[in-house]
Amino acid sequence: MNYPLLLAALLLSAASAFSQAPATRDLTAEQLFTRNCEGPVVDGRGRLFVVNFERDGTIGLVKTEGLKEGGKADVERYATLPQGSIGNSLRMGKRGEMYIADYKAHNILMLDTATKEFRELVHSERFHQPNDLCLTPQGLLFASDPSWKDSTGRLWRIDVSKDGMTGKAVLLDSAMGTSNGVACSPDETTLYVNESLQRRIWAYRLDKQGNISQKRLFTSFNDFGLDGMKCDNAGNLYVTRYGKGVIAVFAPNGKLIREIILKGKDCSNLTFGGKDGKTLYVTLQDRRCVETVRVKIAGKQ
Repeated sequence: MNYPLLLAALLLSAASAFSQAPATRDLTAEQLFTRNCEGPVVDGRGRLFVVNFERDGTIGLVKTEGLKEGGKADVERYATLPQGSIGNSLRMGKRGEMYIADYKAHNILMLDTATKEFRELVHSERFHQPNDLCLTPQGLLFASDPSWKDSTGRLWRIDVSKDGMTGKAVLLDSAMGTSNGVACSPDETTLYVNESLQRRIWAYRLDKQGNISQKRLFTSFNDFGLDGMKCDNAGNLYVTRYGKGVIAVFAPNGKLIREIILKGKDCSNLTFGGKDGKTLYVTLQDRRCVETVRVKIAGKQ
């Protein structure tokens, strides 16, 4: 047996398998959203929402129900934010309420999806620009808060009252770079926060009360930016690499598993959806649209 040739064949086969990323496709047409196309979220009915449809300060509903394979989804305006507000991230609560990071007016807003009425959950002049939100299955809400002008950032926990009508911002970390994407592990013991300009991802120990500790560097990069992140049900972390046009997938131990290549370059955020939770929706700011890809392991919003 020719062992050198066999070894070469095995290495080539392994490399090929690793490089076989799932194929992405366009879920919507291009140029439907603004340059601030962001914050995809799926509600309990499977409906997909994305901020800044047609103009800033709106929320678009992407009609995926009954969509044929390869077809493009229609989008309609679902809601318009209060005057002066622009959304950057969306999360869905257990009661069907929608949380919105309003970076323009320094708010965390809440939308009652039954009445389409907005409520100012938290307003603070201490906020820089609320950017990304993470809502755990137990209802803990976290918000990143970057200051792009001086490359710093903060991490907040938003304590929501039992009736869901009011909130309080609790500062968790003020010694950060440009904090952006936030994600929680499925067992709710690890909170991930990235820094876009510094190209770092931090992991915190998370307790049941929403307190963080044991901050450690999860991974770092030498190029391109970082934006939204989500975890699948196995605890793998999906990271949008802004400017590179890929989603980097990391195992819980920080090892890079693979990269999913997108059509656009400026991928801003992502979320899981579909009937089985294995459809990934990704917002692209350069193409101003939504791309989608099927993955093997399901995830949650």
